Amino acid sequence: MAQLSPVLKQATPVQVTRGEGVYLYDQNDQRYLDFTAGIGVTSTGHCHPKVVAAAQRQVATLIHGQYTTVMHQPLITLTERLGEVLPAGLDSLFYVNSGSEAVEAALRLARQSTGRQNAVVFQGSFHGRTFGAASLTTSGAKIRAGIGPLVPGVTVAPFPYAYRYGLSEQDAVAFALRELDYLFATASPAADIAAFFIEPVLGEGGYVPVPPAFLAGLRERADRHGILLVLDEVQTGFGRTGRFWGHQHSEVEPDILITAKGLASGFPLSAIAASTELMSRALPGSQGGTYGGNAVACAAAIATLEVIQEEGLVANAATTGEQLLAGARRIAADHSAIGDVRGLGLMVASEFVEPDGSPAPAAAARVHRAASDLGLLLLTCGPHGNVVRMIPPLIVDAEQIDQGLEIWSKAVAVGLG
Repeated sequence: MAQLSPVLKQATPVQVTRGEGVYLYDQNDQRYLDFTAGIGVTSTGHCHPKVVAAAQRQVATLIHGQYTTVMHQPLITLTERLGEVLPAGLDSLFYVNSGSEAVEAALRLARQSTGRQNAVVFQGSFHGRTFGAASLTTSGAKIRAGIGPLVPGVTVAPFPYAYRYGLSEQDAVAFALRELDYLFATASPAADIAAFFIEPVLGEGGYVPVPPAFLAGLRERADRHGILLVLDEVQTGFGRTGRFWGHQHSEVEPDILITAKGLASGFPLSAIAASTELMSRALPGSQGGTYGGNAVACAAAIATLEVIQEEGLVANAATTGEQLLAGARRIAADHSAIGDVRGLGLMVASEFVEPDGSPAPAAAARVHRAASDLGLLLLTCGPHGNVVRMIPPLIVDAEQIDQGLEIWSKAVAVGLG
């Protein structure tokens, strides 16, 4: 009898039968408040009626129109609609299926367009599990373990993780930029670097927002040295942080933007965006794929954009995100085992530590499991697994945030009890 790979591990013990809005239901029809959103995928909630209707209509007319063979209207329309929300100048799109594939496409484009081979990533980064993407990933050794040698030419620089270093944000930024300049002098000359890859908020690395001053420092160095700035918005895009794109909390604009996850409310779809001039530097035949730009996924993505705009979900993420962050900080104030609470929009994390400040993954695991038992689904992250993160769908309201915080408070008390 076939079974799932034993290496796959479920974050919670819940087996769901249906989802509706911010809730999931198990076989016994027990309701769970879902603050995982499929790792930030179900941006408009589970089974939003408008997304469901769009997908149903599309399934009945055209399921798959391979887009290097034929063109279809959902792909054309989605491209036009994305042009309305993408940063100025990023007017050319290439579609694939997953975040990892999009990261691979961005790396390929960066290397081909610059004629350079090296890339710089930042400690704690998560860019995916396929070989190129895993080579850019440093959120946890498990992603890279036992599969080397990885893709060469990737150098890791410090990320301005102020809490980890015990520094102020300003000092952490200054330190990380100094170390980046030192990297140019010691590990990879700037003239050999094709691109910087960075997430506006570290995802698997611990939900650490990038200080705007650090992004500005990267942009200045990229411009000075002819390096491309690639912003991995797989998890932070589509309103998640309270701005449409996570990098919009700064004044910095990317050369290449990567999007996936919340793009199609649960249907597999991802893309990279760049200027037409930059995209044109890719070698003929270097972009393609069987399922990229699938018609049903594109229809769902169009509906997702409409829901986000019609229901004001970007503004909602900002408002409810502030509520969630403030509430999590109030709860942490009563527990010294929570060393830091941080976030941006509807990306909020609590970092659990031992009395000496070292990571406390066991405590995080106990609290995480207690939350699940009490009806709140969450995820852990961070290199040591000592960070518990909250990722509600963008449709979450103030009452549901309060409900989640009430359960979280009980879970913390039980887990740390």
